[in-house]
Amino acid sequence: MDDEGRGAGPRPESGGSVPLDPGPPGPLPYEGVWRFTAPAVDSSVPQARHTVRDLLARQGVPACDEVVHALLLIVSELVTNAVRHAALLSPTLAVEVAVAADWVRVSVEDNHPYRPTALQTDHGRTGGRGLLLVHQVTQEASGVCDVEHTASGGKVIWAALPLKGGIPRFP
Repeated sequence: MDDEGRGAGPRPESGGSVPLDPGPPGPLPYEGVWRFTAPAVDSSVPQARHTVRDLLARQGVPACDEVVHALLLIVSELVTNAVRHAALLSPTLAVEVAVAADWVRVSVEDNHPYRPTALQTDHGRTGGRGLLLVHQVTQEASGVCDVEHTASGGKVIWAALPLKGGIPRFP
């Protein structure tokens, strides 16, 4: 039996033809960007968290349990902030999940122009520490987070976390 019959594939002809470079690999099956909107009401908080959790599972995103739990906590805090502080000027909010080869980013966008900052810990208060928590959880996961203005005058608050160890290349 010749080489082709054993599955070795065709041999290059003498003269040395070289296979063509296939180019850069395409996106991994779990890579992509997904966006959904929700009303700025309390019931949107658990709905957003469950939607993100189900999306990560459905797409087969290779995130460890700690990263998934951190992302879900971040989504809960950011949607809660939009519901509590932006609903008057932004009756709808948007949640976006972007996944690349080595990181995942979640963001919440609303149309309220106020750009919040993480507050310092005040043990006498029972609220007002959501962004501080988001910032701390993101740092502990070796991620980054920020608040940016949108072209429409609102804001988007996002956090990006690495899927695996090492230093990810965030957007």
